[in-house]
Amino acid sequence: MSKKVAVVEDEAELAALVAYNLIRSGFQAKILPGAPDTLDLLKEWKPDLIVLDVMLPDTDGFDLCRKIRKIPDLSRVPILFLTARSDEVDRVLGLEIGGDDYITKPFSPRELMARVKAHLRRSEQDLEISGVQVGSFRLDRGAHRVYLGERELTLTFTEYKLLDFFLLHPSHAFGRDQLLTEVWGEQHFVTPRTVDVHIRRLREQIEEQPDEPRHLVTVRGFGYRFEPGS
Repeated sequence: MSKKVAVVEDEAELAALVAYNLIRSGFQAKILPGAPDTLDLLKEWKPDLIVLDVMLPDTDGFDLCRKIRKIPDLSRVPILFLTARSDEVDRVLGLEIGGDDYITKPFSPRELMARVKAHLRRSEQDLEISGVQVGSFRLDRGAHRVYLGERELTLTFTEYKLLDFFLLHPSHAFGRDQLLTEVWGEQHFVTPRTVDVHIRRLREQIEEQPDEPRHLVTVRGFGYRFEPGS
């Protein structure tokens, strides 16, 4: 069955253009104009990816993203922000609250489709059921879940992929460019700054003191290393 992509966009012509290109690429597409019932419609349809405009009539995309990440069935669905705002602070905020990518208007449909396909392709990888225990961390790759002790971590799709990679390579240092290639893929459209944002978010989840991390350790002048501890 073809993958489902929700387009949350209030500009009718742009939404229709995005949906047209999605359908041409073999996806199912549903346009949601950002009305108050958008969240309920997303929960009902359960898309595989969400293209989300930041500027919506009744709310903003950042606030909607926060709400989406609190819904179990949607918490790991890749979210690609679509916006006319190109300031770095907006890009960083979008990543910090759980977005996976950020594309500014105007954009080429070809670039958008490339990003959609890249995120969906990565979401299909590593689905084999296997359990990995690393220190106090337990990884269930079949269910895409990670536990720290008895507590399940609430992670976005990209955060899960990043922690998954670290758990499979404990005590090994990786540069930011290496992490971009391994986690975001060969066709990544993000910058090394993206790695720092996601590392900070992960530290907030797994570290007792995020400012003094014991697990996700900074390797000065190079990148990061994961230490599982006991």
